[in-house]
Amino acid sequence: MPSLDDVTRPPGRPPRILYGGDWNPEQWPEETWTEDVRLMRRAGVTSVTLGVFSWARIEPSPGKREFDWLDRLMDLTHTHGIGVVLATPTSSPPPWMGRLHPETLPRDEDGRTEWWGSRQHFSHSSEVYRQYAASITEDLAARYAGHPALTMWHINNEYCTYDWGDEAARTFRRWLQDRYGTLDALNTAWGTDFWSQRYGDWAEVLPPRRAHYLKNPAHVLDFRRYTSDQLLACYRAERDIVRRHTPDLPVTTNFMPFWSGQDGWTWAAEEDLVSVDVYPDPRDPGSAAYNAMIGDLTRSQAGGGPWMVMEQAAGAVNWRGVNHPKPYGLNRLWALQAIAHGADAVCYFQWRQSRQGAEKFHSGMLGHAGERGRVFQETVRIGEDLARLGPRVAGSRVTTGIAVLHDWNSWWAGDQEGALSRRVDHAEIVGAWHRALWDAHLPASFAHPHHDLGCHRLVLVPHLYLLDDTAIDNLVAYVRGGGTLVCGFLTGIADQDDRVRPGGMDARLRELLGIDLLQEWWPLDEGEHVDCGTFRGTLWSEELIAAPGAETVAAYRGGELDGLPAVLRNGRARYLTTLPEPAALSRLLSAVAEEAGVRPVVDGLPADVEAVRRGDLLFLLRHGHDPVTVTLPGRHRDLLTGTEIAGALKLERYGVAVLEVSGAQVPEPADAGTREEHGPGARPVPEGRR
Repeated sequence: MPSLDDVTRPPGRPPRILYGGDWNPEQWPEETWTEDVRLMRRAGVTSVTLGVFSWARIEPSPGKREFDWLDRLMDLTHTHGIGVVLATPTSSPPPWMGRLHPETLPRDEDGRTEWWGSRQHFSHSSEVYRQYAASITEDLAARYAGHPALTMWHINNEYCTYDWGDEAARTFRRWLQDRYGTLDALNTAWGTDFWSQRYGDWAEVLPPRRAHYLKNPAHVLDFRRYTSDQLLACYRAERDIVRRHTPDLPVTTNFMPFWSGQDGWTWAAEEDLVSVDVYPDPRDPGSAAYNAMIGDLTRSQAGGGPWMVMEQAAGAVNWRGVNHPKPYGLNRLWALQAIAHGADAVCYFQWRQSRQGAEKFHSGMLGHAGERGRVFQETVRIGEDLARLGPRVAGSRVTTGIAVLHDWNSWWAGDQEGALSRRVDHAEIVGAWHRALWDAHLPASFAHPHHDLGCHRLVLVPHLYLLDDTAIDNLVAYVRGGGTLVCGFLTGIADQDDRVRPGGMDARLRELLGIDLLQEWWPLDEGEHVDCGTFRGTLWSEELIAAPGAETVAAYRGGELDGLPAVLRNGRARYLTTLPEPAALSRLLSAVAEEAGVRPVVDGLPADVEAVRRGDLLFLLRHGHDPVTVTLPGRHRDLLTGTEIAGALKLERYGVAVLEVSGAQVPEPADAGTREEHGPGARPVPEGRR
């Protein structure tokens, strides 16, 4: 697999990891620019993103263009050997657009206009907005297509805008007509005979605006699908323009981590490189596992290939109730954790911390304390680490034998007002299952339920409330083909239109999982538990009758469900009717993984030490304050320090070691599984055309 800069790397120069971040020099006097690039060189920065929020500077009035300042910046970065990720500035239109064209402004569910003065204030459905966005993208691409500093394109920024206004109503109807063809088909899909909602004219169909009581969940589900598609259409339009001018350069846009607003699988297939912004709370003890999950998901969206951290914080953010800085060493640890999980680019928002505006208390690689500050000193150290690792790491892959299934359509469908329990949260359940694997030191990938699952020895379905027929047939075929499957509660309850399946669960799944009859769902209150013998269950329970031949692995004790299955096994398939407490879930999944032939990368690891095998390198990451000792077979060399390790390795607080290993000493997870090959894949990303 080529590294991110293989496309145009000059002969003789080894691969390296992209390192840098958003640079917003238009906020500063021009004499600061030269000082910035000097410090960038000192820190080992190889890439900067320019122009993300520069629309008003480039186009101060309709049709006028001012590129001189950007010309000088492009030339300056090239002179100092720094590549440019050039952004289209379309996430934040200038004030004049909203003033002259109020139809370009989005409206909320109550019809209130979202005005300029912040960002993301555009209606994705406005033809006027799209025309202006295409025009500035065209001129930007034409001007800089041949510039030697340009390495890749960054379209818009964190697409997240919802719109319930008249512009959205117009395009929502068109989207529905394309999807269903006729009003009769729409009425059937939405079940509009309930509460006399049946539509007789397309003009009656609106976005799901503020309602007196519960909204139609199928209506809301389609609106979320539509919004994702509308934003994707905006991305595609700009992407196609820059591709026409620079067909050899990759194009991306930055996802927000595990966010419900976009169908991430569909979006990733449209990108040349998958990139993500990730901002865990340094005070949250679960942040290390969360980072690992985001890395695994993003890598999987990239088809197992390299991916990019587009944004993270060098220190504190500014949008939590209390914004804590990162203790010394944590920034480095999390940067290297991303590399361990497959990233070939580690970047930040932003390079120099702003002195004005809404994010002046959001940290930068170069903080208010300047080059003597601790944050910048750590920035330099990370750059040194990445320079050492680049030639050995860039382009290599992470291998796993476990896939966690996730689908945005199911997330949207399950997140409805009329659900049996508001406590059931898709993201939290998926996070709990992935955390259970992380605690057991079992590396994992993610997959869509339509993907070819045969490359994984173990497939987990934490929570897929909605499954279409293709997905269900895929799961059945996977188990019949010899795979091991574990499903969580509320799996396969609804079809693609959020219509409850006959019997409360699809019949093919009931047969696969060994369920004769699903009697009742018994959601649990906050603080309520069920006794399952060897563990306690939380959040949910179910009253079901097992089919003949199915084995009750764990049964409920006491209460209404006494003696009924809490964990049911039918051959190579298991079904959990509750959410075991964290330690119990980790033990359960670890035992199933071992049975399926999947084992930890390193046996006997201390808690909060993460081991990830990437290519022929073993990353060991200490997510904790106290030093620990890791026992390892054989001899190894730490690429970060150059020291030889024999038998045992001491990891200090937030310590990292990257070891050269042999397959006999530390077997790859692929020995017990195979690497992921689904998904869109990723094109190589150049570091510079120099």
